[in-house]
Amino acid sequence: MQTDTAQHCTTLPVQHGGPGRFYIRVHFCWSLPMWTDLLPLMTYCFVMSSTPGPNNVMLATSGALFGYRRALPQIFGQVSGVAVQTYVTCLGLGSLFVAFPVLHQILRITGAVYLIYLAWKLCASSIGEAQAAKPLSFAQAALFQAVNPKSWVRAITLATVFMPAGLSAPMGALVVAVVGAVIGIPSVSMWALFGVAIRRLLTDPRKQRIFNLSMGAMLVVLAISFLR
Repeated sequence: MQTDTAQHCTTLPVQHGGPGRFYIRVHFCWSLPMWTDLLPLMTYCFVMSSTPGPNNVMLATSGALFGYRRALPQIFGQVSGVAVQTYVTCLGLGSLFVAFPVLHQILRITGAVYLIYLAWKLCASSIGEAQAAKPLSFAQAALFQAVNPKSWVRAITLATVFMPAGLSAPMGALVVAVVGAVIGIPSVSMWALFGVAIRRLLTDPRKQRIFNLSMGAMLVVLAISFLR
C-alpha cells in the first residue's frame, strides 16, 4: 500500500555543561502516515478481526461458559499473539511462505488437527466438565496463532499490501502491528460479549449441551475449510 507521510519537526534546547555553559537547539523531524492513509489498513484489520474464525468461535464459547472477565486473558493473549505474528511477518518472515509454499500446507493441516481436537474436547465433555473447565490462558491464546491459518493469512496480507511507505521496516511493522491490536481488542471482544449475552439461556443443561455441540461443529467446519 503506497501511503503519503506527514513530516513533524521539533526543536529542543540542549544544555552543554562545563565552563562557559551554553545552550544549543537541536532540530529533528520524523514522519508518520497520515490518518487518512491508515483507513484501508484499519478497515482490513476490522474485517479480519470481526468475521468468524477459530479465535472468535472460541471466544464466544468462553464468554458463554465462563463470562467476560474470565475470558479477558484469552482476549489479550489472542490480540498479543496476532500483533507479534504481524510484526515479525512484516519484518520478513512472510517471505518464507512465498519461497516455500509447502509451509502453508503444514500450517493448514496442523491448525485443522488442533481445531478438531478442540471440537472433540468441547463436544465430548459433560455439562459438569464444561463448567469446571477453564478458558484458554494468555499464553495458550497467544501461541495458538502460530497454527491458526487465518492469522497467518492476515499477517502475510498486511506485510505485502499494507506496509506504510516512507518508514523504516521496523517502524512500519510496528505501526501495522499496533493498529491491528487497537482495532482487534474491541472487535474480538464483541464475540466474547455475544457469548455472555446468551449465557443466561444456557442454564438448562440440555441447551448448554446443544450450544457445545454447535460450537464444536463450527470448529470442525473451520478445520475442513483449512484443508480445502
